[in-house]
Amino acid sequence: MAVDGTTGRVTRRRARTRANLLRAAFSVFAAKGFGHVSIEEVCEAAGYTRGAFYSNFTGLDELFFALYAERAELIAEQVSGALALDGPDLDVPAAVDRVTEVLLLDRDWLLVKTDFLVHAARDPDVARGLLEHRARLRRTIADRLARARGHTELPAVLGDVDGAAHAVVAAYDGVTTQLLLDRDVVRARAWLKQLLTALLTDGGAEPAARGRG
Repeated sequence: MAVDGTTGRVTRRRARTRANLLRAAFSVFAAKGFGHVSIEEVCEAAGYTRGAFYSNFTGLDELFFALYAERAELIAEQVSGALALDGPDLDVPAAVDRVTEVLLLDRDWLLVKTDFLVHAARDPDVARGLLEHRARLRRTIADRLARARGHTELPAVLGDVDGAAHAVVAAYDGVTTQLLLDRDVVRARAWLKQLLTALLTDGGAEPAARGRG
């Protein structure tokens, strides 16, 4: 019994160490960029030794992928929650407001995500993981739109719910690129709301303030 208790404490401590390393790495990667960060810098930010690092990760690549996976999973859950609040009907403007709040609040995440995209573009194995996470986000959106069919009509030009989900993610990618450059969250949020509302309805909703760069 004592052994089991000790094992449980070690497991909890290791999980806490891993979480602290990921949190510290997120801040360091956002500030300096992947490729400009050393293991020592991550350890120093987290307050751990290299031994603690290597007991959780084989290197920075593994840590970076774990960090991306953790954040992507959280965002997919947040988007799913934001889209689930309307019941069978889908109040598109209200849902767009909720999703936009989830997707645009964290500029540091956008910096890390962009670094990961560039990293994945040069590594087919990493790219497969990134494509799966992006596909999951699209499936979350497509599943919600599918449940609303018969209650909420989508513009025919999008084809089907999968086409609509691709369009939503593409709009987000485009707006966040501008956000990374001009750092204007208010303008980016307004522009994304307008784009998504136009994509998912007949475009007849009252337009938001446009932000062009």
